[in-house]
Amino acid sequence: MIGAPAEQPMLDTGRPRRRNLISLTPLIDVVFILLVFFMLASSFLDWRAVELEAPAEAGGAGSMEGAMLVEVRPDDLRLGGIAVPAAELRERVSARLAEDADTRVLVMPVAGVNMQRTVEILEALADAGVRDLSVIREGGS
Repeated sequence: MIGAPAEQPMLDTGRPRRRNLISLTPLIDVVFILLVFFMLASSFLDWRAVELEAPAEAGGAGSMEGAMLVEVRPDDLRLGGIAVPAAELRERVSARLAEDADTRVLVMPVAGVNMQRTVEILEALADAGVRDLSVIREGGS
């Protein structure tokens, strides 16, 4: 029908109303802001590096003379084959370094020692002032 008025759409109350979609953009913004906040507000651990020298492939036997050997065992420490407590180890190494500052210290963890214990001993020796510090395997290489 030409000229007939347009029909008014009827409201269909039998269907459930469609919800508006929730935008995720504000949620992502809030998470990002919280991430940045906690990254800036948190204090990170003081990461320190213990410098180690790789053992020489050839001619290393001459440089072993006068070196101190520290064996790291699961239950104790040995300095030159003698069992010593950790606090006494630091004192003995410091005393030896007072005599000769270029003393080489070799750390040999035996089988079964976890890495954390070895690193703690390395840090204690570095704090004692050891400048020439090497880690060797059991058997001397």
